[in-house]
Amino acid sequence: MPDLIHDFIFDSARRSPGAEALVHGADRLDYAALADAVEHAAGALLGCGLERGERVAVYLDKRVENVAAMFGAALAGAVFVPVNPLLKPEQVAYILADCNVRVLVTSSERLAQLGSALAACPDLRSVLATGAARPGLAAGSAAVRTWNEAQHRPAPALLAARRAIDADMAAILYTSGSTGRPKGVVLSHRNMVAGAVSVASYLALTPQDRVLSVLPLSFDYGLSQLTTVFLTGATAVLINHLFARDIVKAVQDERITGLAAVPPLWIQLAALPWPEDSTLRYLTNSGGTMPRATVDALRRVLPAARLFLMYGLTEAFRSTYLPPSELDRRPDSIGRAIPNAEVMVVRPDGSRCAPGEPGELVHRGALVSLGYWNDPLKTAERFRPAPGHDPALPLTEMAVWSGDTVRMDEEGYLYFIGRGDDMIKVSGYRVSPTEVEEAVHASGLVLEAAAFGVPHPALGQAIVLLAVAREGVADSDLLKECQRRLPAYMVPAKIVLHGAEFPRNPNGKIDRNLLRLSHSTMFDTTP
Repeated sequence: MPDLIHDFIFDSARRSPGAEALVHGADRLDYAALADAVEHAAGALLGCGLERGERVAVYLDKRVENVAAMFGAALAGAVFVPVNPLLKPEQVAYILADCNVRVLVTSSERLAQLGSALAACPDLRSVLATGAARPGLAAGSAAVRTWNEAQHRPAPALLAARRAIDADMAAILYTSGSTGRPKGVVLSHRNMVAGAVSVASYLALTPQDRVLSVLPLSFDYGLSQLTTVFLTGATAVLINHLFARDIVKAVQDERITGLAAVPPLWIQLAALPWPEDSTLRYLTNSGGTMPRATVDALRRVLPAARLFLMYGLTEAFRSTYLPPSELDRRPDSIGRAIPNAEVMVVRPDGSRCAPGEPGELVHRGALVSLGYWNDPLKTAERFRPAPGHDPALPLTEMAVWSGDTVRMDEEGYLYFIGRGDDMIKVSGYRVSPTEVEEAVHASGLVLEAAAFGVPHPALGQAIVLLAVAREGVADSDLLKECQRRLPAYMVPAKIVLHGAEFPRNPNGKIDRNLLRLSHSTMFDTTP
């Protein structure tokens, strides 16, 4: 079994050098060519004077150079930092400065847009720009070279001297929090290898699989598409889609067998016509609870595809999955722990909850990350001793305390209730916005829905529901459905029809915080 994430590519190249590894438009690389591209990328990075453990940021859309740069950084003994291509210059500069990036890999076009923002990145020494050279491009005090001219195969002895071990850092993924700036989650090679092995096992990936890479590679869920594919010698097809129908076409054209998405995208995909002879073997969902109506719709339009409902958090990569065989019995469940992980439901004092009792989800095992980069206070909040730790062990095992509220049934299956920082408190009741949203989705009257709490002088908080409704649906129709489907304390005090698609955060999820900030003050919920 490989110890380091770049070993996935080189091991697959030794087994099947001519097997197709990576596709992006007209670019089609077999494993031998991909391994060669990763070696040359490592040479380019080492040529920038990169030292072991230093950070390499990759700010590109999905393309071959993106993949080569990330895995090339790992081969060079460095740490890669994938930056979402949707981020604006100031956001990019924050990430580069926060984790002391030494080398930035980006395109000439993106470098021109970053402009003066890079002046806030004093540790940046070199920029490698893909595409044609553009005279006059500058990056503050950093040297700028073209990606192509920097490529070379490094000496084997140099690579051997830089080789990491599995406990070393491999990547830093920035995740949006409920408040404040993004946090850099530090992942070791061990974390990422264990995650890939675990997910590939329950998805039963084989070299014959072809996985469509739809999600951002800066998102742990999106990055895992690559690691699981390269581990098993399968094929990854990169797509930078504009519309959901582009995905349907890519699935058909590339004979895709595996597709991963987040709930807002699944809602769109479930509403589209799919060919009866679709090659899809499996579907996966994470990043939020998929509405029951969307689950049912996907199973109707893609009856041959097995649907895996999953739960994960960047701090532990992936935590649970629901086997497709259990979908009919427990469609609302997020499943049980993935292989090689333990997931517990605990009370505030760390004792285990009884079946059916709500508590905090705590994850322990090989996938628990190394904490937040340069942030010991936030790390101490989220990474705490594992429940039941034996005090006779002198070194304390750390677990991820997710902050998410779940419950576990008698058979060990978990059910998501809500995030602690999204919970709404109405007249003493704690209400999950997810429950409100699912009730509205189940009505079939909306395309999207988002619930949140706003201050109320009598109730503490009142529930506000924003909805993108289907044609001809009025807010009064949604209110009747909520009254029919929800207890009185969970019925929204205010329903507002939203005229356009909801804003998304860089990982494609509905940006609930932005909606709350932009709408909550305009509602008068006073009785």
